[in-house]
Amino acid sequence: MFPYKDENPTERPAVITVALILANVLAFILVQGAGAEVPLARSVCNLGLIPGEILQRAKPGSGIELAPGTRCVVDAVPQYWTILTSMFMHGGWFHLIGNMVFLWVFGNNIEDAMGHGKFLVFYLLCGVAAAAAQTFISSDSIIPMVGASGAISGVLGAYILLYPRVRVHTLIILPIYITTVTLPAYVMLGYWALLQILSGLGSLGDIEKGGGGVAFFAHVGGFVVGLALVRLFASEEVLRRRPTPPASYYRYRTD
Repeated sequence: MFPYKDENPTERPAVITVALILANVLAFILVQGAGAEVPLARSVCNLGLIPGEILQRAKPGSGIELAPGTRCVVDAVPQYWTILTSMFMHGGWFHLIGNMVFLWVFGNNIEDAMGHGKFLVFYLLCGVAAAAAQTFISSDSIIPMVGASGAISGVLGAYILLYPRVRVHTLIILPIYITTVTLPAYVMLGYWALLQILSGLGSLGDIEKGGGGVAFFAHVGGFVVGLALVRLFASEEVLRRRPTPPASYYRYRTD
């Protein structure tokens, strides 16, 4: 399932959401060479989060080669700033575009409910929590972790709690069939959350072997923290002013 729009109007411009999208896109183009092999690999090595380095569980000097002539090496001194920089790095165009679409579809409403400053703090806290969750699960890993999906997962957690019945237009791609369907947010995001948990549990064997792949536990960690923090950040005034649509509004349908 790939959401592309929702039916949830906002009352104020999504300044921070747009700024975060621009920051991620510019970082990918200017810092990561728009996905070119060598600058992409260097950026992931230098600005990605290495769990074994952060927790000092990996041997200094050990590392992996991500591209010819580009080797990620574990530093003896943990590079703690990578907890933040890793949130703005991506592994490729599809990784970037997928994350930014999710951020736009769901982030503008959460920013609207929280206000600009609170939303930025909320987003970064969710990103840090997501990084912490994956770091402790893969504490010996020397593979860099990058992506905004952990922070965005916190936004999804906030959305499912605040707007569970808002209709979300979703693209469904099957091997021989492509269609769109409109679902309540709790169905679409609930399915997404369940998929992350099951995929995360299925990836434990690969993590123990030091393998790479998708950081599912970062998604789970961000989502849970988003659920936990949303009521502390959301503006009750904005939520009170928002009208409640009739029950028939929430019935799912195909487009």
